[in-house]
Amino acid sequence: MSQSPVQREYFLDSIRAWLMLLGIPFHISLIYSSHMWHVNSAHPSWWLTLFNDSIHAFRMQVFFVISGYFSYMLYLRYPVKRWWTLRVERVGIPMLTAIPLLTLPQFIMLQYVNARTENWHSLSTYDKFNTLVWELISHLWFLLVLVILTTVSMWLFRKIKNNTDRFLSNISWAKLSVAFLIFGVIYATVRRLIFTIYPDILRDALFNFAIMQSLFYIPFFMLGALAFINPRLKALFLKPSPACMAGALAAFIAYLLNQHYGSGDAWMYETESVITMLLGVWMVNVVFSLGYRLLNFQSSRVSYFVNASLFIYLVHHPLTLLFGAWITPQIHSNLLGFMSGLLFVNGCALLLYEAHLRIPVLKFLFSGKPPAKENNPQVSAR
Repeated sequence: MSQSPVQREYFLDSIRAWLMLLGIPFHISLIYSSHMWHVNSAHPSWWLTLFNDSIHAFRMQVFFVISGYFSYMLYLRYPVKRWWTLRVERVGIPMLTAIPLLTLPQFIMLQYVNARTENWHSLSTYDKFNTLVWELISHLWFLLVLVILTTVSMWLFRKIKNNTDRFLSNISWAKLSVAFLIFGVIYATVRRLIFTIYPDILRDALFNFAIMQSLFYIPFFMLGALAFINPRLKALFLKPSPACMAGALAAFIAYLLNQHYGSGDAWMYETESVITMLLGVWMVNVVFSLGYRLLNFQSSRVSYFVNASLFIYLVHHPLTLLFGAWITPQIHSNLLGFMSGLLFVNGCALLLYEAHLRIPVLKFLFSGKPPAKENNPQVSAR
């Protein structure tokens, strides 16, 4: 355990906040895309579909690298049990808070928007439970995965602490790319075996969130931890690489082609896992190198959005669905609808954020951080 202070890396805070806030245009553009969602516009837009795909293809891979980086930084600062408690509180409490306050009301609303209430009584007990898990965890899945990865890392972080020097001493983008290609192929093979042996388990919400998502993102989480350990690997991320930019563009084109021509009954999902594994690691270089040059500064405005990003992400999803269900049908222009959605969701989310800051119990529940203890000076008796 190390108590030495670590210099604040503002660009990583900013990137993490931007990746969270990108969830807003991602879900609003989903309304106007050709992808089927809870609510869709009458006439899909090709450019908003492309915009939506460009966010979806890399955002969470880079997010989990940053999460792994900060997780290992805190791992060195606290005893292991204390570290686990702090990390799980930070992500677990907001997740458990959002389920009854946000995703449950959202689920009830969607039952009426999509006229599903008439079919509810005909579902089996398992199907009702599975549907509830899909809908209630919903956009909170990454918080559940962070709890799982934090728990697994109690063992993994201890293993990598003193056993990575030989591998990382001569690390290069070529070696890193081969490693993530192998990770992608392993994940695709595991998924295909499951699909062949017991395909029904892939429609189980808990299995998908807890197992499949965790398996996919753990290489990125550990990559972030390794970047904190090894300055050479971190420097690799921060130096712009034309090869990574070209590779990311080629991988994104392959991703689009697979989306358009692939079949879910064939190898579409397995192919996508290999593509997005490589795309994700190459986009780490693109995002980190740009962020290091453009966002590595302290600003009260940036700090505000860094602190607000989780809350805004949590509340934006039901706000987006409200907009999509009742306002989108009234706006006949996709561009106008998209811009209006951004204003509506961002405006409402910021108002709710400011309101929750003034209610201590909500501030704690949506941040997982206990209120700071005030040092009250003793008043001398007269």
